[in-house]
Amino acid sequence: MAEQAAGSAEALPSGAGMKVCQVTDAGGIDDKSFNATAYKGVVEAADKMGFEGKYLESQQQTDYEKNINAFLEEECDLIVTVGFLLGDATAAAATANPDQKFAIVDFAYDPAFENVLGLTFDTDQAGFLAGYLAAGMTKTGKVGTFGGMQIPTVTIFMDGFAEGVAYYNQEKGTEVEVLGWDPETQTGLFTGNFESTDDGRALGETLMDEGADIIMPVAGPVGLGTAAAIMERGNAYMIGVDYDWYVSAPEYASIMLTSVEKGMDVAVFEAAKAVAAGNFAGGAYLGTLENGGVGLAEYHDLDSMVPADLKAEVEALKAMIIAGDVKVGK
Repeated sequence: MAEQAAGSAEALPSGAGMKVCQVTDAGGIDDKSFNATAYKGVVEAADKMGFEGKYLESQQQTDYEKNINAFLEEECDLIVTVGFLLGDATAAAATANPDQKFAIVDFAYDPAFENVLGLTFDTDQAGFLAGYLAAGMTKTGKVGTFGGMQIPTVTIFMDGFAEGVAYYNQEKGTEVEVLGWDPETQTGLFTGNFESTDDGRALGETLMDEGADIIMPVAGPVGLGTAAAIMERGNAYMIGVDYDWYVSAPEYASIMLTSVEKGMDVAVFEAAKAVAAGNFAGGAYLGTLENGGVGLAEYHDLDSMVPADLKAEVEALKAMIIAGDVKVGK
């Protein structure tokens, strides 16, 4: 989704002599998902506007404050913190350093900070489309999802996915079942981390054992373990999250139905552009289907497997969500 920024014909401000510095969560910079997508925006800012791009990886939650402080000492022009779990550390640093500009992925403050831009996303909208698609594609009548940690930025994907399945059932008179998550009781399957591919493999196998033939892990690189299990079994498909997993994990291209994309790269790029232009302001950015901040990836190698009428229904549903004719979320 970064092509929106990269392909823009507008004259971009210069970030020469400025630094954009990213602090990752514990998933690491090369998680092929969450942190990597955000850093793609930093790289674009470097390539297109001349910023210096840097990052520090957090191995554990105690590293958040340490890494933010390291970048404060380096006098970075924009510090990007990635993830809901960095909310407290970012707020503390922003309060103590009111002249420092921050952007934080997946967190918005109320009341807002003048020096912090929260980058948030209605991923339940795109998750709704993925759930509808999965319900239309399943052969077993069961689809599955699980999360890394039970935090709002994870469960919003799962809520949207389950809502999309429920909407399909309502429209088609079917009874497709969602395994791994109940949006009403907010209970389901979680690995408790965003790192262990072994945990992803185990939960993927559990869901397949229970009959799921399409699975959406919402757990960053943990999902790579699920993808490996699906490849070995050969009787299920996967839906990626955050980035187009067909691109980021090409070794699993043959089982990747689609991905629920979250344009963190675009949002980070836009924050950096505002810094370069001198018009950065705190508050919140919200990525939606309407502004392209969230969306479904292409079907790629599995395109011919998706019925034309189902593709058309997904596109029509997207338009109805944008128009407000179909409500997603509470």
